[in-house]
Amino acid sequence: MFKRPKSLASERKRGLFSQRATRFILRDDMRNFHFLSKLVLSAGPLKPTPAVKHSKTTHFEIEILDAQTRKQICILDKVTQSSTIHDVKQKFHKACPKWYPSRVGLQLECGGPFLKDYITIQSIAASSIVTLYATDLGQQVSWTTVFLAEYTGPLLIYLLFYLRIPCIYDGKESARRLRHPVVHLACFCHCIHYIRYLLETLFVHKVSAGHTPLKNLITSCAFYWGFTSWIAYYINHPLYTPPSFGNRQITVSAINFLICEAGNHFINVMLSHPNHTGNNACFPSPNYNPFTWMFFLVSCPNYTYEIGSWISFTVMTQTLPGGLTA
Repeated sequence: MFKRPKSLASERKRGLFSQRATRFILRDDMRNFHFLSKLVLSAGPLKPTPAVKHSKTTHFEIEILDAQTRKQICILDKVTQSSTIHDVKQKFHKACPKWYPSRVGLQLECGGPFLKDYITIQSIAASSIVTLYATDLGQQVSWTTVFLAEYTGPLLIYLLFYLRIPCIYDGKESARRLRHPVVHLACFCHCIHYIRYLLETLFVHKVSAGHTPLKNLITSCAFYWGFTSWIAYYINHPLYTPPSFGNRQITVSAINFLICEAGNHFINVMLSHPNHTGNNACFPSPNYNPFTWMFFLVSCPNYTYEIGSWISFTVMTQTLPGGLTA
């Protein structure tokens, strides 16, 4: 028996069916690829997974030597890079209680400058081991104490001379001679000057939290107290001679003295609140206050007003010591 050959029509139908199926499959694949491409593009670029950073804190070893004997006092370990000289002094005091932070001066080398408390260890370290030399600065006092002692003394000393106590002047001569009005005015102006100093020290000036040797307190007090005694002795003396040009000289000088005192105060207030631009402090500039217009002429008007006050006081009282104080 013979097999019946397939007809040409059936083969053509199969060929056409397979071609159509292939086209449908390719078309679906293209659609899927096009859709997937749009999805990927809309999602944006792939973001890499952020790597976890393990922060490393660098520690230093501080070796402290005696600046005089060059012998080792102690070693401070595990000092962080952000630690300041002030922090080192605190740790040094814990390790060696006899070394008080206010009395310790630290140097990078013997004979070099003392390091400021705000300096960080990282800024001075050349390696992981830092060698510092310690010096005992002696008895220290705070700057606030220095200023208060400087200004309180003249205020009280002048009042003692103004009262003409018997141990300073002859009692009979003091009782016999009356005070000239300028003597009372001079006492008033002198008290205003130092009361302003005291109030500004307490409420205006930003006094440093640091300390200074006791000898600086003694030197400053000797200057202020000594000149005050010299001035007060002549002005309050029973034989004091009033100004040559009388009331006109006294009045003009007193007004100028008060103007200079007011200007000095306003400038000090302005300097204690500087303008800030970002991280930088800008030097004060003149504003609507007429006393600040002195900035157009000088960079530190507070000293100009200070000199003006003492010159006015000298002309008002017509005494030489007041002029030397200026």
